[in-house]
Amino acid sequence: MADARQVIRLAAVGDLHVNAGSRGTLEPFFSRLSEVADVLILCGDLTDYGRPEEARVLARELSGVRVPMLGVLGNHDHESDKDEEIRRILIDVGVSILDGTAREIRGVGFAGVKGFAGGFGRRALAPWGERSLKQFVHEGMNEALKLESAMTKLWMPVKVAIMHYAPIQATVVGEPAEIMPFLGSSRLEDVVDRHRANVVFHGHAHRGTLEGRTRSGIPVYNVALPLLRAHHPDRPPYRVLELPVHAAPHAPAPGTAHPEGPSPSTPVAPPPEPPRADAVPPVSGGHAPAPPEPPAWPHG
Repeated sequence: MADARQVIRLAAVGDLHVNAGSRGTLEPFFSRLSEVADVLILCGDLTDYGRPEEARVLARELSGVRVPMLGVLGNHDHESDKDEEIRRILIDVGVSILDGTAREIRGVGFAGVKGFAGGFGRRALAPWGERSLKQFVHEGMNEALKLESAMTKLWMPVKVAIMHYAPIQATVVGEPAEIMPFLGSSRLEDVVDRHRANVVFHGHAHRGTLEGRTRSGIPVYNVALPLLRAHHPDRPPYRVLELPVHAAPHAPAPGTAHPEGPSPSTPVAPPPEPPRADAVPPVSGGHAPAPPEPPAWPHG
């Protein structure tokens, strides 16, 4: 096992969808989390309908956690237009809610954002056509710009990106093809690749795929709770990643990823693969390059 002084253990989970019936279901796992992890990461959809009373249930479930907690909100947390109240409730119990902001823990930098939809690769939705469609695309661009701002603040060599929506298509494979454009955006991938994050955690895709990689080889983990439970029903409801705290600057760091705790070392990031031909142009200055022709999606 790696020297505890040289690694940081990250426990990550999203899509808890806490409601009134969740009382007492998560606290037993979270109260023992400090035995296997040094940080808890929450990847959005923490509540079911975005109600403050649901956030208070979650706050009680997290009351026994004895390690730093970081998180982002998800689309469900905005459903009742009470996201600011949910944020305050969770902050009061010790959760740092990241929204285009960053934090440092033990020399490791964390940047977080909710993210948004828009699609992946050459099929990503472009700001072309009706005003409402442009507004939809610009919402995704703004989320990418917020992540850009947060990542820029991370001066340390080891960087972790946290989001709710997926940055790559690989980790949403398994979901119906019709909804994939609503599960994430390649614009988020552009940011983490440009800033050479060491690892990315997201949720949102309950029937997706556990892991994938960005174009530059950065590992991406889908930690939606329904997905973790489907693959590992006998394990605690979070995924643990062991990450070196002193990695080479601006390069994916080696480490181990596994659903429950440390295991024999497996490289997290092998040599990067060549960039895909379907790369989405990076977000810069809040404007995307004009498409050469009307986008192919949506049809009709």
